[in-house]
Amino acid sequence: MTLVSCSMLSCDFSRMGEELKRVSDTGADMAHLDVMDGAFVPNITFGAPVIKKLLPYKTIPFETHLMIENPEKYISDFRNAGSDIIIVHQEATNHLDRLVNQIKESGAKAGVALNPGTSLHSVEEVLGDIDILLLMTVNPGFGGQKYIPYVTDKIRRAAEIRKERGFNYLIECDGGVDGETGKTAANAGCDILVSGSYLFKSGNIGETIRGLKSN
Repeated sequence: MTLVSCSMLSCDFSRMGEELKRVSDTGADMAHLDVMDGAFVPNITFGAPVIKKLLPYKTIPFETHLMIENPEKYISDFRNAGSDIIIVHQEATNHLDRLVNQIKESGAKAGVALNPGTSLHSVEEVLGDIDILLLMTVNPGFGGQKYIPYVTDKIRRAAEIRKERGFNYLIECDGGVDGETGKTAANAGCDILVSGSYLFKSGNIGETIRGLKSN
């Protein structure tokens, strides 16, 4: 069964705690928290203080996706705010191995994200050390974009590498995920589907989550 991580980027920010409870109660496996700084990506969202405010509503793991410059400066802040998984972009750091180890030493699971145009070769050396490989299926920065079809081949290659080398990372896809593209990604080897707009704009979040999980 495919896991579903609900992107809180598409929720009503004025009721974020209630929205988190709603997706948790209706079957989401994780809450995907998109942190954007307006520099690495052309948008600004929220930081560690907001995530910490969500702790009273937390019943599923917090997956914090750092789309920020110099992420190594803030790992402890996001871990202390309740992040169970911290995902950083290969493109945002000069020392990826050091950063992955920093995340793991904090007690969080470590994930590495790749933009659509970034090759898998750029992270081959750390694939044996990470828990999640997040493949962006849109260019990061905004919700509601369309899935980029060529990333499907990257998902397939990531699954092949995992099998060939005996690695244990989960493959996650983020961007433009709906019933159709979710099935495409899952069939290619994706284990976790991140979905935001598709879930929150649906008439029934629980039913929509169940549909994604059945892929």
